[in-house]
Amino acid sequence: MEKNEKTKYKLAEAMKECMKTSKVDAITVKQLAEKSGLTRQTFYRNFLDKFDLINWYFGKILDQSFEHMGRGTSVYDTLVRKFTYIEQEKQFFAAAFRYDEQNSLREHDFELILQFYKDLIARRTSRPLGEELQFLLEMYCQGSVYMTVKWILTGMKDTPEAMAVKLVEAMPPKLAKVMEELGLV
Repeated sequence: MEKNEKTKYKLAEAMKECMKTSKVDAITVKQLAEKSGLTRQTFYRNFLDKFDLINWYFGKILDQSFEHMGRGTSVYDTLVRKFTYIEQEKQFFAAAFRYDEQNSLREHDFELILQFYKDLIARRTSRPLGEELQFLLEMYCQGSVYMTVKWILTGMKDTPEAMAVKLVEAMPPKLAKVMEELGLV
């Protein structure tokens, strides 16, 4: 791992620590710098603001989950990995998903998963999405994010496996057919 990446993870750890006692809105860059042993300047060399940090960290988690899908793993397996990691870091994600303003993790999650699925489908079919499939994918991703946030904020009563099953089964039939044809479900 390069130095820049280590610095970002150090700041993410500081954010996770601060989230144990404070709401995201109340956490300051000064607190993050102090908790991480880094300077405010170092923070701003790496991130625009605290929400950029949260979104970066979540992006790393999604990258790890989705990396396996590109190698033939199913949507179900990828979702189980994502939910398992979220469950392990539940305090961080509960705090991060409570914030729902501009540059929120909810918005970022939607953009990341939508782009991932669009790219995956386009790569496997060698053509861009049609208008109908784009609509279905956007609707599915919005619903997935909503249900993920609800799962987190209501105490994660379902297992990661149960959540993955629910999200796979909730896929619109035409989208599920495309995913099946591509060997993803």
